[in-house]
Amino acid sequence: MRVLAAMSGGVDSAVAAARAVAAGHDVVGVHLALSADPATLRTGSRGCCSREDAGDARRVADMLGIPFYVWDFAERFRADVIDDFVDSYARGETPNPCLRCNERIKFEALLDRGMALGFDAVATGHYARLSHEELPDGTTRPVLRRAVDEAKDQSYVLGVLTPRQLAHSMFPLGDTTKPEIRAEAEAAGFSVASKPDSHDICFIPSGDTRAFLGARIGLRPGAMIDADSGDELGRHEGVHGFTIGQRKGLGLEAPAADGQPRYVTAIDAETGTVTVGGADHLLSSRMTATSPYWLVDEEIREADCRVQIRAHGEATPGHVRRVGEGADARLEITLDTPVRGVAPGQAAVLYQPDPGGDRVLGSGTISSARPEARER
Repeated sequence: MRVLAAMSGGVDSAVAAARAVAAGHDVVGVHLALSADPATLRTGSRGCCSREDAGDARRVADMLGIPFYVWDFAERFRADVIDDFVDSYARGETPNPCLRCNERIKFEALLDRGMALGFDAVATGHYARLSHEELPDGTTRPVLRRAVDEAKDQSYVLGVLTPRQLAHSMFPLGDTTKPEIRAEAEAAGFSVASKPDSHDICFIPSGDTRAFLGARIGLRPGAMIDADSGDELGRHEGVHGFTIGQRKGLGLEAPAADGQPRYVTAIDAETGTVTVGGADHLLSSRMTATSPYWLVDEEIREADCRVQIRAHGEATPGHVRRVGEGADARLEITLDTPVRGVAPGQAAVLYQPDPGGDRVLGSGTISSARPEARER
């Protein structure tokens, strides 16, 4: 196959490209320039897609003897990931930009351009497993599963991909642990073998998300109220500075009457209201998710499943019911046990219902959740 290897400049994508070459594929490496003004150097493990990263990727490609290109996706990344991130926070949501980058950049923009140029698949350094199952009509369907390395599993951030996108994807690292990947890179002589993993949000290398959002959204003062009494406890400069479940940085002068910590329990962007309360207000067992992606039989209307709402969270047993069609389609999800901190904007990724089930069934973007404390 003709394979386009997405090479970020890190150890994972380097080994993924090397494995694609070793498998006998016709491989071309490509580095995505996602910033109009990339930093000359990354700062430790913060940030990515810098000139340094592009250089690291090129050196690996040279060692593998494969062609290498840098593709400028900065404008597309700004519109589909950064602007979406800012707009989502302005609406009082909690988005996952890595998930959106996978959906709209690596497996849409990159894949579409690659296929237009005659490539069959995109290979990345994501930790997930991918196979295909044969259907009764003789066609095949992609099967996305968790990686062997549970600590590095990235099936959650890939759960938004469509069957078409997965059918043209390769995840060569899914059956290997991270320490083994680093050892393989070192044995191959790759200088990135010990390079730190990037973390936090790649386009906010300072790590100060509130300042980044404030510079783009501006001041939007509002009230902070108590979840139980409805009393105003203080003022804030904008809902973009808060997320559901947040405890620190609330700016409250006095502790709660019972002495227990307060958390952000609800955000209303229209009124500018941030509600805070005890931990019991963070528990939810019912939620609605829009923009559903289904990786199993589209005719299924409801099923038992396990639901994960964070990239590194636990999957909780529950039940999903699909309602509506087309643009109006949504998922009504009920959990067997309430979970803490469900927030609009997060993805609800559905897995097989059996304990330890590693197959992704589908996903949706959470639009609302019903806190348990308010139903009593």
